[in-house]
Amino acid sequence: MKIAVFAGSFDPFTVAHLDLVQRGLHLFDKIVIAIGINSAKQGMMDYADREAAISALFSENPRVEVQQFTGLTVHFCQQVGASYILRGLRNTQDFEFENAIAQNNLSLAPSIETYFLMAKSGLAHVSSTIVRDIYRNDGDIVALVPQEIVRYLK
Repeated sequence: MKIAVFAGSFDPFTVAHLDLVQRGLHLFDKIVIAIGINSAKQGMMDYADREAAISALFSENPRVEVQQFTGLTVHFCQQVGASYILRGLRNTQDFEFENAIAQNNLSLAPSIETYFLMAKSGLAHVSSTIVRDIYRNDGDIVALVPQEIVRYLK
């Protein structure tokens, strides 16, 4: 079984994240959405709400699982039996950053490959950071966040 981990903070989970998971399901048998816990960061959504919201979004799809994790992504991959890491790229800056991480992950765990998917046309501008800024300043995020996620925002 081809299992991939899609790791991130997902604060919040956006339509761009949703698109990557949907496209990734054509490549993998199962995708584990891994919400990385960073106790040093103060997020917009608490971790339990992130997990509940993303789980609700994929409740009809048994090929998608949602979990929280701490530590290295490659260690989490080993825990869940994943041989792949799924990452999205919006631009060349993302590539430079993600490539360095992928190379280090490959050094740490040579059996785990990273797959990059380019952002779909029309979604490259969407990031959780920008969505948080729009939301905190009373802007409309309806086109940027799936409705199942919006109801969990406070």
